[in-house]
Amino acid sequence: MRIAFYAPLKSPRHKTPSGDRHVARLLIQALETKGHEVELASQLRSRDGEGNPEKQRRLKLIGEKIAQRYLRKLKSLPKAKQPDLWLTYHLYYKAPDWIGPIVCRELNIPYVAIEASVANKRAGGPWDLSHKAVVAALDQAECVISLNPHDSHCLPSGLRNWSLPPFIMVDKLVTARGNCAKHRIELSKTYGLDPHKQWLLCIAMMRKGDKLESYRVLANALRGLPDLHWQLLVVGDGKARAEVEAAFKWAPSIKVIYAGELTAEELAHTIPACDIYTWPAINEAFGLAFLEAQAGGLPVIAGNTGGVPAVVTDGETGILTTPGDSIAFAAALRTLLTAPVRRRAMGQAAAEKVDAIHSLENAGHKLDAILAASRKDYIQPGLPLLDFGKTNNRL
Repeated sequence: MRIAFYAPLKSPRHKTPSGDRHVARLLIQALETKGHEVELASQLRSRDGEGNPEKQRRLKLIGEKIAQRYLRKLKSLPKAKQPDLWLTYHLYYKAPDWIGPIVCRELNIPYVAIEASVANKRAGGPWDLSHKAVVAALDQAECVISLNPHDSHCLPSGLRNWSLPPFIMVDKLVTARGNCAKHRIELSKTYGLDPHKQWLLCIAMMRKGDKLESYRVLANALRGLPDLHWQLLVVGDGKARAEVEAAFKWAPSIKVIYAGELTAEELAHTIPACDIYTWPAINEAFGLAFLEAQAGGLPVIAGNTGGVPAVVTDGETGILTTPGDSIAFAAALRTLLTAPVRRRAMGQAAAEKVDAIHSLENAGHKLDAILAASRKDYIQPGLPLLDFGKTNNRL
């Protein structure tokens, strides 16, 4: 199938690290594993974060012009070279799709959205124009594919909603898992980590807002564990680095080590060498780092918020705590730091779950089936609607 792909919030081609961009790239890769031809239809970023009606009107006009230009390009091609389906990733009131619905109406092809939500409280407010655009796009949509079950209640009733578990590429982590002793030695030399202590790992950008607040919760929790033998390796960087370091100023430099940003290859070697992945996840969507940590064989300690429970099974692959509660977070850390057998069992369960459910190959298979069903129903209407709870069993 030929697929026109668009991410109105953040283009997957942008080089700045972003979980949203990473998910978009993974979606394209998953589709390509099943032989689909994926074309990035536009790189327009339609985000208005301030609620500026004039900016929204300008973006609408720009989007309409891009849609017409894209249509002229497509109509110059043979029908066999035109897209069979339009796929928009991450659709919400701050980043509507001004392009896809126009193209789909003109070409008579199905419109599908991945990760979409409707915020009805924005109707009539400063984001009214963008909100209406999202509602109109979903009215036109053949279906929505949800990576985060937490968002499913924000969709119009009657809209077909498929469930797709969040996913990652597991190959490098699976290989590194088999060489974790070697990587642990390398890591101890690189960062001065003590191989006889338990290594905690967190991976997150350093920026103000929820990320900084999560770092502060983690710092407060660890401050309550002076009697335990741990070291924390922090992977990430950003404009709020000074504030992050200030949150840990009570800790000796040997206790908290900053690795900065790491490449995917470096991360694959780093994760399995550690013992516990820890991140408070204030207002986190679901976080691919949770999946990467579990694929590397680490149990997770995280805040029970947003889509985190969709990727971390409390009591089985990790421990989830009340969001923002540093005392509860410290208690969870103490539980695993003092129970190595349980910690290793959770890590093994985490790795097995990611391998079975959250792999790129599994996602490619499910996406292929969903899009095939959506195109078939667009051409031959009448397939039964599916509710969110049933989709996991169907695919």
